[in-house]
Amino acid sequence: MRSDPSAPPKAGRPPRRRRRRVLRLLRPILRPGTGHRLPPELTARHIGKLAAALPGGLRGPDLEALLRRVEAKPVHPGNRLELYHSGEAAFAAMHQAVAAARHEVLLESYIFKDDAVGLSMLDELAAAVRRGVVVRVLADALGSWSTHGDFWRDMERRGIAAYLFNPLFKGLWYQPFRDHRKLLVVDRSVGFTGGMNIGVEYGSPSAPGGPWRDLHVRVAGPAAWGMAIVFGEGWQYAGGPPLDLPPLAVDAPDLPGGRVLVLDARPMRGNREAAATLAAIAGAARHRLWITNAYFAPGHAAVRILADAARRGVDVRLLLPGRTDVPLVRHAGHGYFASLLRRGIRIFEYGAAVLHAKSLVADGYLAVVGSTNLDFRSFLFNAECNLVVFDAPFAGELERLFEEDLAQSTEIALPAWRRRPRRHRLGDRLARFLSPLL
Repeated sequence: MRSDPSAPPKAGRPPRRRRRRVLRLLRPILRPGTGHRLPPELTARHIGKLAAALPGGLRGPDLEALLRRVEAKPVHPGNRLELYHSGEAAFAAMHQAVAAARHEVLLESYIFKDDAVGLSMLDELAAAVRRGVVVRVLADALGSWSTHGDFWRDMERRGIAAYLFNPLFKGLWYQPFRDHRKLLVVDRSVGFTGGMNIGVEYGSPSAPGGPWRDLHVRVAGPAAWGMAIVFGEGWQYAGGPPLDLPPLAVDAPDLPGGRVLVLDARPMRGNREAAATLAAIAGAARHRLWITNAYFAPGHAAVRILADAARRGVDVRLLLPGRTDVPLVRHAGHGYFASLLRRGIRIFEYGAAVLHAKSLVADGYLAVVGSTNLDFRSFLFNAECNLVVFDAPFAGELERLFEEDLAQSTEIALPAWRRRPRRHRLGDRLARFLSPLL
């Protein structure tokens, strides 16, 4: 029997209110846009004080709201994340994703070599084209300078659309600007990013001297759509036609899974916002701030931000290379060690392999994984992309990996550091002076 809709509700039972389902459409535009201006209190110099005063620290909703003010972009809910610290495992997962592609593959890499790993990826991309998948590849001309022209011509012959970012000797004024991103986006629903380029040293156990120590992350969910927008920026800049990206429908802000902010920047767009975001994370940390970075030449402002966290009682640790492919940058980082150590920041140098990872994990809850180094080049001249992940299981796994790496590292102690040879000290000072040019 149907109830009378006009009848009053039964005694003792409050009337039921129907929840309104709100559907939002996110426009596929880059945020922050060119010309976006941060108010003074949200710049990297000042935002740490705001973040340190947040009642919930990293875990409350206030930090997300603060970062949305800085970046002018959404935090995407409902993402499934997987972390890879083995290049072999990361490339196997990327091959699997390309093999499952139904419509589109977008691949952007600072380095795309024509070695065994690069040729294997090319074969996988070509197989996708034969299935009717649209494949687009963007590589940086300087990063991929050793890749032979025949490789790119073979790629185009096999139906892959490919462009080089800032070709060498063309537009000399823009040569310092490089595309340092590492992105793979499949069907705009699965994405990969991190520190791994396409090359044997990143993805093969048979690499000379052993594989590099790196990190990559797979994300399945709406954050991959945001990564496709980032790819489109570099693609268009390099001469590719605009991507047809429809808006993203968002109607469930409480979806289970990691919440992800796509943190991207390029010269003259997003650099200040990226620096402010990292400064806010350091300011909001309450217990631990553990950073792994491959090319560390931070500048005085970054030293101050890390020192402020240590002064509040945060356990600040830096895991840096003991073995590196760019010794000059390592020496530039050494020029800041004494200042950092005096302020209570612990420094470790990883010696088991060349360290190429770029990550941050704070309070077992928030993590950052991507392509950005803590040097002048990443914040002034490079296009970069990182994922800021609000997810305790993911951050916990990254903390566990950090602790495993510490077991293969040497801690730098201030008394011993002050006794290093005079030649070493002079080299550190010179490299630190040159660090804005590296």
